[in-house]
Amino acid sequence: MHGIIVSKKKGQSGKGKADEAVVQKKSLFAPSNVREFIREVEAEFKKIVWPVRKVTFGLTGFVIVLVIIIAIYLGSVDLLLGKLVSWVLK
Repeated sequence: MHGIIVSKKKGQSGKGKADEAVVQKKSLFAPSNVREFIREVEAEFKKIVWPVRKVTFGLTGFVIVLVIIIAIYLGSVDLLLGKLVSWVLK
């Protein structure tokens, strides 16, 4: 019984007698569950359609340029608001 948790549940039958049912739960880290998980992960990875290298580099460049533009914008807004607040507090 490696990796199996056994517990007892008490229930009532129609005549008021207590019934005991044994409930078995498999441990999440049992070797069979780990192997099944790895098989499912491999199956899902086979379904992935990976982009070609050219598309990957193009999208990476786009993201880098976009991050730089947003950083410049946010830095400018922060600088202007900082100067405005310091001017108001003088």
